[in-house]
Amino acid sequence: MSHQEGLPGLDPEPAGAGPGADAPERKGADLAARPLADRMRPRTLDEFIGQDHILGEGRSLREGIRAGRPHSMILWGPPGTGKTTLARLVAEAAEARFLTLSAVMAGVKDIRAAMEEATRVRAAGGRTLLFVDEVHRFNKAQQDAFLPWVEDGTVIFIGATTENPSFELNNALLSRARVYVLRALDEVAIEGIVRQALAEPERGYGGRVRLTDDALRLVVRAADGDARRALTTLEIAADLAESDTVDEAAIREAVAGGTRRFDKGGDAFYEQISALHKSVRGSDPDATLYWFCRMLDGGCDPLYIGRRVIRMASEDIGNADPRALQMALDGVEAYERLGSPEGELALAQAVVYMASVPKSNAVYAAFNAAMRDVREQGSQEIPVHLRNAPTRLMKELGYGRAYRYAHDEPDAYAAGENYFPEAMGVRRYYRPPERGLEARIAERLDRLHERDREAGLERPK
Repeated sequence: MSHQEGLPGLDPEPAGAGPGADAPERKGADLAARPLADRMRPRTLDEFIGQDHILGEGRSLREGIRAGRPHSMILWGPPGTGKTTLARLVAEAAEARFLTLSAVMAGVKDIRAAMEEATRVRAAGGRTLLFVDEVHRFNKAQQDAFLPWVEDGTVIFIGATTENPSFELNNALLSRARVYVLRALDEVAIEGIVRQALAEPERGYGGRVRLTDDALRLVVRAADGDARRALTTLEIAADLAESDTVDEAAIREAVAGGTRRFDKGGDAFYEQISALHKSVRGSDPDATLYWFCRMLDGGCDPLYIGRRVIRMASEDIGNADPRALQMALDGVEAYERLGSPEGELALAQAVVYMASVPKSNAVYAAFNAAMRDVREQGSQEIPVHLRNAPTRLMKELGYGRAYRYAHDEPDAYAAGENYFPEAMGVRRYYRPPERGLEARIAERLDRLHERDREAGLERPK
């Protein structure tokens, strides 16, 4: 559990001056002046709440920390889940000097200073743990700058990130550090953290502040898996309360304007739109509506959702129900005319409709297959009988000769006619499933293809 994510710039601490040290600045008036979230930062693994999947009893990371056998690692997870605290615990267990860099504020000069400091510590027989907060904000050259010192053991490197390391970090750095995924804290963990702060006599409130049951539930919900947010809310509400009992009204005032996790352009953004898309594809209108509302609540542009919804209509429904595409277009147009919040209902109508109707990706699959042939087959000659002949020369060259005008054929279908380039032969891309309108389309195509076979043209199954 972490309640404060890193420090800007370069912040050196001597070996052993981690969370469990009795440094003077962590006592007395200075302690009281620090935010509650910082004061309640866990000092030992036993105080660390949550992340049992990597820190539970018997887990290799926990045993490695206890034994003082650190290794370089990337800690990936949402805010307030323990990244900074875990790095400090690793440093303390290894009796290593703790240096921090914030990738938001640090430059090449700061990186060089950190490496020089680590080199001096190593020459004196010590160890250095370098913690880089928001490491994904470093560019490739900055990330590469750490590699020689990580590789030769000058520093134990721990990077913290809220973004997917696969996309944001260099392969060279990833190959030298193990990735640990930290999860948003569940409500049981958040409640435990809040109760710990209420009871802790030195760093917390020592029973001087009480929460009503409703207030406690609201703090836990408002935290949204973030321990720091929970403790900050508690601290603000305690300051606002007119007595030593904090009620639900004080909590609501403290969390006014807060939103759930939604990082525009970050992992949470793309994961939520993915969840929305998959819920539509999976024909679950209730989950679809939930993810749609989650994105709106998090501040996503409704028109962005609308554009993605138009894509879903073609990709996942297609000709099984062509009305879905029109519904999506109408929903976007309605939003553009009405604005927010009135227009959001039209988008909700569209996504619920699309989640409820038959699904087909037949057009999507056919389009991809045809594009693959176009790229791989080169510029195939257009069959002469399919070419227009607007001039006498073209007619003399045979353009358009032997073309069969479908409307003059029985049932307006020229059975046995091949419309593909001769060198390619006949292809089949579109295979409509037995769902929705495409079931009727499939029946008609089967009848026409049978007539082709009778006329001597075999189409792929």
